Amino acid sequence: MIVLRLLGLLVDVLLLPLRALRRGGAVPSGTWLTITIDGPVVDVVGKPRFWQVRAHKALSLYALDRAVTAMLRDARVHGLLVTLRSMSAGMATASSLRAILARARAGGKQVVVHLPMGGDTKDVYVASAASKILLGPTAQLAPLGFRTSSRYVKRALDRAGVEPQVFACGEFKSAGETLVRDAMSPAQRAQLERLFEGFHGALLDGIASGRGVTRERASELVDGAPFFGAAAVEQGLADELAYEDEVADKLGVPPERRARRRWAVDAGAYLARAERPLVRRLTPPPVIAVVPVHGAIAHAAGPLGGLSTDERVTRAVRAARRDRRVKGVVLHIDSPGGSALASDLMHHEVEQLAREKPVVACMANVAASGGYYVAAPASCIVARATTVTGSIGVVAARLSLDPLLSRLGIATEVVQTGRRASLLAPLGPLDEDARATIQRELDAMYRAFVGVVAAGRKLAEDDVERLARGRVYSGQDALDAKLVDVLGGFDTAVDEVKKRLDPSLHARLEVRVVRTPRQPLPVPEPPKPDEVTQRVARALLAAVLPARERALLELAVTGERVLAVAPVFET
Repeated sequence: MIVLRLLGLLVDVLLLPLRALRRGGAVPSGTWLTITIDGPVVDVVGKPRFWQVRAHKALSLYALDRAVTAMLRDARVHGLLVTLRSMSAGMATASSLRAILARARAGGKQVVVHLPMGGDTKDVYVASAASKILLGPTAQLAPLGFRTSSRYVKRALDRAGVEPQVFACGEFKSAGETLVRDAMSPAQRAQLERLFEGFHGALLDGIASGRGVTRERASELVDGAPFFGAAAVEQGLADELAYEDEVADKLGVPPERRARRRWAVDAGAYLARAERPLVRRLTPPPVIAVVPVHGAIAHAAGPLGGLSTDERVTRAVRAARRDRRVKGVVLHIDSPGGSALASDLMHHEVEQLAREKPVVACMANVAASGGYYVAAPASCIVARATTVTGSIGVVAARLSLDPLLSRLGIATEVVQTGRRASLLAPLGPLDEDARATIQRELDAMYRAFVGVVAAGRKLAEDDVERLARGRVYSGQDALDAKLVDVLGGFDTAVDEVKKRLDPSLHARLEVRVVRTPRQPLPVPEPPKPDEVTQRVARALLAAVLPARERALLELAVTGERVLAVAPVFET
């Protein structure tokens, strides 16, 4: 291997003048960098394996941020053109994207966002960072604000003869309340209103600062939306109308350069040229590894095994721990929580890793309940002001079908040997002893959760208890409550890892998403409820609940103890 590297180095040295000349002439003066957003936007994208299709690759904010850094040092680059067709992103991700565009603008570059299809609340929030906004002539801008909704199905279940039994620790732990209440609880309404106040404030501040208006005027624009075509320009939300073939003219690109098509360079290609070393390294670089915890947390053998499973995360953490080139780890969390067992197994592995290498947790859109449990051992927790986090609490649920079965003329006969043999069955009635037993179990899990947070955050358990009770926080409120250390995005998390490493490594460090080893590790199996009753429970939830709430409650009614935030927010 070293011989091949030496041969490659020799070739690089021989071709060095040609490579340097090519790099210098690749970007003419006055060039615009271009990116097109049409789908998912994420903090970081892992390098795919060779057989994986890349047709719908998400936009990596970490790559875009590096391209902006290179652009700010390059006098040949005039500005950045962002064509925003559609964007799949939470509010925290939108905040990170907006911050990158704002940094490019503050650095003296022109930033133009073209919205050929118009835009909704988050699109307008992102676009407001630009020095100029171009809108499709027949498109509309609709920064309408934020909303969420939940269906409360207690009366429907009563009529059907289904009795939900929900156990929760903490008055704010609302993951199961749609099954047992007719309306939203005051605690749930209060925490949602607090979250949306933060989101709405960020939107108004973004429009006000980006468009050069007062906050009161920004509020009027939101309340007066949507605006169609020319009306958006008249109201000051956009600067000009333009079809795609008119954009270059709106940017002031001379006709001769437009004809040669040399006025624009793809930002990804520009970054690849800027970061490609003229002479390759003889030794592999040190690495900051990224371990993703994305989606609802479940056990490998559970009904949601295709999401963020403890088996997959455990393998990734152990791989980072064993790899001597990995000097530090960013634990990237975008999860509303899930299985208490799976969360605890992940937490244990992260705790072991943190004893050997710096670990920084980066919270994306949602890192709550089980997601916070996993983050607790990190030496530093980074979140956006608009991240949804907290929700330190536990919930469990069952469904009793006895009234329904009785109406249908179906009798159930049970034979058992132990007094509590039916305790783990997902369906069926509970007596007072069984209810008290489940509540004691949840109380113990809740105390363990509080203890994990207290140990990780170096706080007294009594102080954590006051912050817990299932309450959901924005990243800003979590910072004030000492549940988060630093406000920022993925780049901030990487910087926090670097602070904990030898400065001599900084220039050579690379950031890579951990590839999970293919050979799974043995993990313990949780108790398995009867498969038939599992299917019945899932069918009932599918009939009465939207998918965003159903996924996590499926875990609860099939035997799991769940650390989950609800609802999964629509914004």
